[in-house]
This record gives sequence, C-alpha cells and structure tokens, in this order.
Amino acid sequence: MTSTLFTPDRPALVGRLRAAGCVFAEDEAELLIAAAGSPEALTDLVDRRVAGLPLEHLLGWAEFCGLRVAVDPGVFVPRGRTALLVAAAAAAVAGPSPAVLDLCCGSGAAALVLHGRLAPRWLAAADLDPAAVACARRNLDPLGVPVYEGDLFAPLPTRWRGRLDLVVANAPYVPSGAVAMLPPEARLYEAPVALDGGVDGLAVLRRVAAGAAEWLAPGGHLAVEVSAGQAAALCAVLADAGLTPTVVRDDELEATAVTARRPG
Repeated sequence: MTSTLFTPDRPALVGRLRAAGCVFAEDEAELLIAAAGSPEALTDLVDRRVAGLPLEHLLGWAEFCGLRVAVDPGVFVPRGRTALLVAAAAAAVAGPSPAVLDLCCGSGAAALVLHGRLAPRWLAAADLDPAAVACARRNLDPLGVPVYEGDLFAPLPTRWRGRLDLVVANAPYVPSGAVAMLPPEARLYEAPVALDGGVDGLAVLRRVAAGAAEWLAPGGHLAVEVSAGQAAALCAVLADAGLTPTVVRDDELEATAVTARRPG
C-alpha cells in the first residue's frame, strides 16, 4: 500500500524511467510507488530500476496468467509469451486429474497456473538452479507441490517413470552466440543456465525430448517453448525420440510452443 506520508513527483519519476528505456514507464512508476514506503525507499527502487535491474526482481513478484508469482533476484522472470506454452500444455491433456511435471521450472509459474487449471492428481516441479528451486518452493509449498533440485528428470521419484500425462518445460533455447545480444535485464540479472541453450539453442531440449519419451505414459504429452525459427528442427528431434509433434503459434504474443505426444 502506498504511504500517505509522502507525495511522489510522478511526472519526474516517469521521465526518469522513460529516459532509461522503460517502455511502460507510467505503469512501472505506479508499481514502484506502491512498493515503496518512504521517499528514500522509492529513490532506491528507481535508481536500481534505471540502472537496469528487472522490475520484477525489485518488486519481488511478476504477474503471469493472472497470478502474482514470487520472483527472487537472479531467478528467471516468467515471460508473457509463456502463457501460450501453458495454454497449449493444458489443452493437450486428454483425461481428468493428470500427473504433471513442470521441468526447468524457474519460479514455478507454470506449475502454479496448471495447478488451478488441471486439478492434477500429482504435480511436481524441478530445476537445476538452487536459487530457482528455493523460489519455486516459496510459490508451490502452500499448494503441497514438491519441487526437486537436480538435472532434468534425474531427481524425480522413479515410480513416476512412464506414468506422467504431461511434462511442460520452459527449457533454455537461446543459442549460446545470441546470449550476449539479450536485453541487459536478462543477460545480467538472470541465471545463464536459464537462458543458454547451446550452439543451436536445442541442446537442453534434445535431452528433454529423450527423457520425456521414457517418463511419459502412453498417450502423454510434452509441451515446450521455442523460437519460431527453431520449431522445424525441434519437431525433427521430437520425432526421432518417438514422439508426435504439433506446432502452436500465437502471433499476438510472438510465441511458439510445440506439443508432442507419446504414441499409445
């Protein structure tokens, strides 16, 4: 709640943010004002935002699919375009009460949304980055959703091998050579492991595809996010893993997702 003890200079604040390249300067100004309890706190927040820190790291949360998701410093910030991945994943599920895994979960945003949309009988999340795991646990512990720390499928209970109905993975897919061209908010303040997808961007997704072929139940689906230019190559990878891929595109979100079904 905004303090009533000080009245910020909104035009000046918006001007500073706009000069720093903040496209939605008016909206950001209101969010920063609401987060500050004093003129000193507001000055500190604005100074750090102008220096390039992600707004979500300053606020401690991001809005995703209508939910407020806690986001800690250094943790991958859920993107608006990933709403397509979550929608495609939910649409791919054929039956009620599925068993669902959010892989490369980051803050756990996808699991948080799918918990409400699918009412799964089993839902878990996993990530390699300890900071992401701690953040995801903040979001998912109140729902009783376990978050595992480890490399892809490795930390999961083995009893779920071959029994998962849905695996959703927002794995890194930026080619290594393109990481340096990302906006500073991502390049400087998010974990490289959440961004760098190897030489062609598909290194982690190849491993996800191979693992999904073993962990999905017959008829189960994998859903991943990728760039439009990588979709054809990824579909070939998924087909080689024995999965049947489908590309989903949303031009308004500038987003591409691929779902892949394990036959059976």
